Amino acid sequence: MKSGKRQKQVASLVVNGTLLLLVLIWTVPTLGIFVSSFRNRNDISSSGWWKIFPYRDWLPVREIDTKAAGLDPNGVMEVEGTSGTFEEFRAGIETPDGKRLTWIGNKRLGKIEVQELVWTATWNFTMDNYEQVLGGQDFTFTKPDGSEYIVPGDNMTGAFLNSLSVAVPSTVIPILIAAFAAYAFAWMKFPGRREMFILIVALLVVPLQIALVPILRDYKALNLNGTFLAIWLAHTGFGLALATYLLYNYISSLPRDILESAFIDGASHFTVFTRLILPLSVPALASFAIFQFLWVWNDYLVALIFLGGNPEFELVTQRMAAIAGARGQDWHLLTAGAFVSMILPLLVFFSLQRYFVRGLLAGSVKG
Repeated sequence: MKSGKRQKQVASLVVNGTLLLLVLIWTVPTLGIFVSSFRNRNDISSSGWWKIFPYRDWLPVREIDTKAAGLDPNGVMEVEGTSGTFEEFRAGIETPDGKRLTWIGNKRLGKIEVQELVWTATWNFTMDNYEQVLGGQDFTFTKPDGSEYIVPGDNMTGAFLNSLSVAVPSTVIPILIAAFAAYAFAWMKFPGRREMFILIVALLVVPLQIALVPILRDYKALNLNGTFLAIWLAHTGFGLALATYLLYNYISSLPRDILESAFIDGASHFTVFTRLILPLSVPALASFAIFQFLWVWNDYLVALIFLGGNPEFELVTQRMAAIAGARGQDWHLLTAGAFVSMILPLLVFFSLQRYFVRGLLAGSVKG
């Protein structure tokens, strides 16, 4: 008895430990992006984001003028009772009283810093990165040597609104069509119903990449390339198979007594669908909405093909790719832009996550 209880405890510990590890693996990089998005260019290039937590570091407390002290960097020098060569002072020499002497600069114009090991943290946070990314505002950056230059901004507001204009219709349209189709497959009898449903399930394994070129040719003939309608229809077609299958599993598991009572009272299929099926199918609808919205929001390939490189219709993913290509070294802008692109998907997920598991498990248990 005790052995079985101990095995359960060990199994529970392993499962919880594995889940905690997975959470940390996903959370730590996200925390790093969030923190880096508020740090300035100099801090990001000189230290890691984890420096926001207290740590011990050597900080200068005073300086020694090498010329005034009469130090010869070509030989052995003695500074405050500590001897060493230029290379040794350049690497840093610790004194008996717990300090460190470090040569800063070259031999001709160098100086010696007296440093102490103290607890410190880097908390130089700023909102300039978000103002530069969202508002396109230019900023004057000061280098460590005192020189200044102007950094042009990257306005992502238009791209954010374009992504919203693409993601919302591309999520709502397939949900509505798939809900009608799922209801028909679950509760209506018509010729070829089984064969058509098998065909829809088979479409789940077809890669969307093989359909891009044929659809692009059709859009060219219809003069739809480079429009929001083109990408709405494309995402609707690519998402319908999964949406229909997911909603069918849920709608087919609803109690038959409720529908039969409605039919006895004279309700039509449309009335039953709008008054009963849709309200009862909110978990499945929300579950697919999360999948579809995240897929469309993070899509780059379909947007690039059907919208092209027109700046007027540029999406967040395209704008981020452009920023990464033009500003690969500007991590303070890349992290701010990345976190801006994450905000809306996170809001959608956390708003609908209470329905997520219920929607995924729909139809998995009978009885």
